[in-house]
Amino acid sequence: MTTIPKEMPNSQLLPRVKRSSLATALIITRREIRDSFRDWRIMAPIFILTLIFPALMNATAVFAMNWIAQFGGEIIIQQLIPFLLLVVGFFPMSFSLVIALEVFVGEKERNSIEPLLSMPITDLELYIGKMLGALFVPLSASYLGILVYMTGLFFTVEWSPDVELIVQILVLTTMQGLVMVAGAVVVSSQTTSVRAANLLASFIIIPMALLLQLESALFFWWQYDVIWYIILALTIVVMVLVRMGIRIFNREEILSKEIDILNPSQIWHDVKGYFLRPPEHAMNRTMPSPTFNLKRILLKDIPFLLRSHAMPLVVTLIVFVAAIGGGIASASLYPIPPDRVDLSNISQDSFGKRLGTFGAFSQFRARTIFSHNLRIMTLSPISAIFSFGTLALMLLILPMSIVGYFIGAMGLLGYNPLLFFITFFLPHGTFEIPAMIICTTFALRIGAAMMSPPEGLDIGQGLIYTITNFVKIYIFVVIPLLFISSMIETRVTPWIIYMVYSM
Repeated sequence: MTTIPKEMPNSQLLPRVKRSSLATALIITRREIRDSFRDWRIMAPIFILTLIFPALMNATAVFAMNWIAQFGGEIIIQQLIPFLLLVVGFFPMSFSLVIALEVFVGEKERNSIEPLLSMPITDLELYIGKMLGALFVPLSASYLGILVYMTGLFFTVEWSPDVELIVQILVLTTMQGLVMVAGAVVVSSQTTSVRAANLLASFIIIPMALLLQLESALFFWWQYDVIWYIILALTIVVMVLVRMGIRIFNREEILSKEIDILNPSQIWHDVKGYFLRPPEHAMNRTMPSPTFNLKRILLKDIPFLLRSHAMPLVVTLIVFVAAIGGGIASASLYPIPPDRVDLSNISQDSFGKRLGTFGAFSQFRARTIFSHNLRIMTLSPISAIFSFGTLALMLLILPMSIVGYFIGAMGLLGYNPLLFFITFFLPHGTFEIPAMIICTTFALRIGAAMMSPPEGLDIGQGLIYTITNFVKIYIFVVIPLLFISSMIETRVTPWIIYMVYSM
């Protein structure tokens, strides 16, 4: 992704104030709120959704309650009302996207961005002020809509929520609004037109709509405790998005970017340079790309990349150990019945079909295991892009939790858990586990590049750089380790299990 610059000398920008204060940010917020109230195209739909939509939901609840009462299903409508309360708060909040998507790119199209960015305030004050301004009107409308809906329910069906439920609804609505606004402000600061920003908004509204469906199921089944975990997750996402937005916010870049052009040849040139150049000089675009050198990649590039990813590697190792420990702890909660497992009577017949046709069958099994592990490892960087690395960690947590569970379960059944791990998992795990940890480490860095691109690179260039590093590690480290692991898992591990437990 390249940009065609529009000349704008930095001397035209006023000196920035070095301090940061909420009072200064609120000046920008008040300006945004006044602009929103002056625009009838924004206020009219919000007014309609705030007053008319709650009345419609109230009529729906009354009709549903009367109809279901004929069949003795009053309990169902009692579970449905909290979901309708959540929907009433969500719809006005969805207009926060419309306002937030225009906070920067809309100002640019209206030619009012230069005086705004020339104000003597810090980037943090400007960014926070814009975000709060985009949030105030829709959030106020959501609160008002919830109040109107609950008032209607009280007078029509005599229903009133308990304190915990209303607190959950209000906090959940607030956090969802913050997530949508924080994401939309990031989009607005990185695009060059309102049309492009509106297209990218689908990456915000679709996940929030899916989350709303999950929340509806939790409310319907009275799983109110899980809602607090969702609120905690949304809080973390808000902090990540705000950190990301402030990190990549750049006044000069907003002023200079005129139009974005997708240049495949430039992207390929960058990928080629990042891949072929030594990693310590990969971001030096003036350095010509050397020829492919396998010896240098294996002996110098790979060790350098592993050392440079020490921090995400430490995070991955901590998650790895926690997943094993969590799996072991869960074994006591869900024990395996003793009659289901008997390792004391393993005989040749137990592995007859598998070991008797060792040649063709084991090669097929090895190929299946190898391709399965490759698919999982390929999902790791893809999921990291859309989750800031968290889903990549989940792909490590799930199998390691299962391994830990079986280790703990075997210990509860009276077997030596260490011996069980050494025989069932360690032979092939010696290669597979390092491959998973290394793959997750580099996928985690891809997710982090969305929040904090490498120094001197924007988000697009940072993604290209980190993905290229992942591909290099994937080809020369992960794939060979997974191949060796799959061969050992089908050719060596069964023999070790037989030799240890048949004695």
